[in-house]
Amino acid sequence: MSRIRVVAAIAAVVVGAALTVVAANSAASAAACASAWSSSAVYTNGMTASHAGRNWRAQWWTQSETPGSAAVWADQGACGGTTPPPASCAHPNWVQGQWYTAGSIVRYTNGLYYIAEHDNPGYDPVVSTWYWEPHTCSTNPPTTTTTTPPANGSFVVSESQFNTMFPGRNPFYTYAGLTAALNAYPGFAKTGSDTVRKQEAAAFLANANHETGGLVHVVEQNQANYPHYCDPGRPYGCPAGQAAYYGRGPIQLSWNFNYKAAGDALGLPLLTNPWLVQNDASVAWKTALWYWNTQNGPGTMTPHDAMVNQRGFGETIRSINGSLECGGRNPAQVQSRVDAYNRFVGILGVPAGNNLYC
Repeated sequence: MSRIRVVAAIAAVVVGAALTVVAANSAASAAACASAWSSSAVYTNGMTASHAGRNWRAQWWTQSETPGSAAVWADQGACGGTTPPPASCAHPNWVQGQWYTAGSIVRYTNGLYYIAEHDNPGYDPVVSTWYWEPHTCSTNPPTTTTTTPPANGSFVVSESQFNTMFPGRNPFYTYAGLTAALNAYPGFAKTGSDTVRKQEAAAFLANANHETGGLVHVVEQNQANYPHYCDPGRPYGCPAGQAAYYGRGPIQLSWNFNYKAAGDALGLPLLTNPWLVQNDASVAWKTALWYWNTQNGPGTMTPHDAMVNQRGFGETIRSINGSLECGGRNPAQVQSRVDAYNRFVGILGVPAGNNLYC
């Protein structure tokens, strides 16, 4: 073979390799997006969903945990050829803990833009999707507005009101434990008007009242149920023991998968040490707030969303125990919750609102 033919052959190989790389890169950038993630859907190990321009794979059972914000989701890379918006967009970077008013536009850490649908104290745009919506960037001047947060930085229920609500409560359920837990979900009882905030606090405490017999019971009373709350089919099993995942705390957290999910969300080892919920008042309140703010349960929305969107107290019952109580299944239990809610809003001086029953 002549030197010219050898050079030409080498060049052809190099060009072919380059084309292969280009084709591979094009294919990677054009990866198809899986079905869009839904906060109400249940995902199990191996199931995929797309969110914020990326594909994600569930590593164990999950519901309402946003891809990119919880360890349960494994990042599978960009999909649909999504690229960050052009650099010419002048909106500022999102800053955690900074107050944003509705209409503010920010550039998130993934390079995409989001617009605040509701005032919020710097919630994560890909986690708090009720407060933020994806936004198509333009070259318009920044519209982000920051203001001083509302003055009522304290809980809308005073310690005196709390004691009036629960005159016979177990000393474990301290007011200090509750207020210490509030920073885990700063939108709780701080979203919307003063009336809405107090209604949400009353609704949360009314359901806790029912679940615990007036904040008397720290753990589930029927010990015969204890071995039933382990689902051994989960990849992580029940490392604390077959009978370790019984109901605990203000909303009676139960089942190994709920302890796993709550622990992941709160940064606590609840799967291996579920007893934290019955030994630490702040942890107990945090698990209740985790369910209230992130879980749909048998309903179609979180209890938090039900109250701030004025869907009514009845929707919170549906989200907590609706499969057993709503639709006429157990009217006495529903009435117990409603009676407590009416009493608590009376203590807080606000109306109960509509749709009290489910």
